[in-house]
Amino acid sequence: MCVLFDNKASPLPRPPFRKGAGLRGYHFRFRHLPVREAAVFDNRVGRPRRGGRDFVRSRASKMAASAELSLEVLPSDPLLLILSFLDFRDLISCSFVSRRLHELSGHNPLWKGLCQKYWLLSESHKTQKGQTWKDLFQEFYADMGRYIDHYSNLKKAWDDLKGYLEKRCPRMITSLKEGVTEEELDAVEAQIGCKLPNDYRCSFRIHNGQKLVVPGLMGSMALSNHYRSEDLLDIETAAGGFQQRKGMKQCLPLTFCFHTGLSQYMALESVEGRVRGEIFYQCPDQIAQDPSAIDMFITGASFTDWFTSYVHNVVTEEYPIIRDQIFRYIHDKECVATTGDIKVSVSTSFLPELSSIHPPHFFFTYRIRIEMAKDALPENTCQLDTRYWKITNANGNVEEVRGPGVVGEFPVMAPGKVHEYASCTTFSTTSEHMEGHYTFHRLKNKEEVFNVTIPRFHMVCPPFRKSAVRMQGSLNISGAASSDNSSDTDGFDADEHGFMNVGDPDPTDRCPRHI
Repeated sequence: MCVLFDNKASPLPRPPFRKGAGLRGYHFRFRHLPVREAAVFDNRVGRPRRGGRDFVRSRASKMAASAELSLEVLPSDPLLLILSFLDFRDLISCSFVSRRLHELSGHNPLWKGLCQKYWLLSESHKTQKGQTWKDLFQEFYADMGRYIDHYSNLKKAWDDLKGYLEKRCPRMITSLKEGVTEEELDAVEAQIGCKLPNDYRCSFRIHNGQKLVVPGLMGSMALSNHYRSEDLLDIETAAGGFQQRKGMKQCLPLTFCFHTGLSQYMALESVEGRVRGEIFYQCPDQIAQDPSAIDMFITGASFTDWFTSYVHNVVTEEYPIIRDQIFRYIHDKECVATTGDIKVSVSTSFLPELSSIHPPHFFFTYRIRIEMAKDALPENTCQLDTRYWKITNANGNVEEVRGPGVVGEFPVMAPGKVHEYASCTTFSTTSEHMEGHYTFHRLKNKEEVFNVTIPRFHMVCPPFRKSAVRMQGSLNISGAASSDNSSDTDGFDADEHGFMNVGDPDPTDRCPRHI
């Protein structure tokens, strides 16, 4: 700071300084000028040169004394501007340097910006509390200071999510629980014998998950007789499901689905090939004989990454609200094709509970929306007859499929009409894309047949990690394909409870419901 003040203090070349006590003691002086330069300077200010060498020296010395600067006499505005660029830690340090900086560092607008940045506080909070901005900052820091690097991101995510759901799905808000205390979090750590990541603790200080209800806060998926809806577990329930078994050591469940028993887990320690803090779906290796061979579909590198990305998808409507539930379909806004009066759009979703890494069997569902423009002419009313698909996997192998209708239906499209349906596909490479067309005929003229384009849409398996048992400790995240088989149907086997079984897939299987 002294250097900054020194450089701005005078238009003359940088003068030396004498150090006193603290910043207040830095005095900036002009060195006695040489006689010739002093005389020239004297002439420049309009005074005639008088006397000899002693007079010139005396004159230069008086001018230097009058130009002496110190922190105490600098204007407040430029100092406050400089302080406004400091973080709260540096601002507190400055308050111990001198009396002047102590007064300036307590300036209310400085702490207002810090309260907004770190604690997302507004004028209403200040009015309600009746405190200065600095006192408000200190109060929140005393309670949540260990989470200062996480609080603003997670609090904003929670506020955005609640604000959105309040308008679109208000009953889901009532399932949220109030945040827990530091003592309760410490007790859970003592119970499970592991430290919880700070971002996880921070989020649960804000909201302690939700009640075990359906639909769950963390998204749903429905396909034929398969249904999944994940609740965000409260800290007590999560601690009760803490894993110590081989293959899942030190893993804490974050979510739970009543219908499938599916959970997403967070690794609390870097053991068995996992990285501390990452979030994943467990996927038992169905080829290995060892039950501890657990593969993983990675859903987040940290709790903050996992939760904020999910909230972003919800509030930006990447995940649609259907029947008061958040459905985890991803819609690419560019995945739209218009043919005449008819528009077709596609969204997709990966189903980890129906997928496996060994053997490679990746299960995707997709939702297609067909709509006719409201201003279309009534005589343009038409009916869907057939479908055509061109399916290309990651190895470049192409499969073509033709068939009547869509999932057994032959929708009639009239002006303003919307028809949506969901279907699925399985494949054994880590990605594939599909495109095609529907064939329609006009109701008034069955001879008039035309094709409606289905836009190309991509389905990419999330990153996964093979089990430490299979990889012998390797931490490589895989994206390699192992075979070319794919299926263009939503066929599956159901157990006696109506839930899907993930077994060794038969690529020739077909279900009575077609794409």
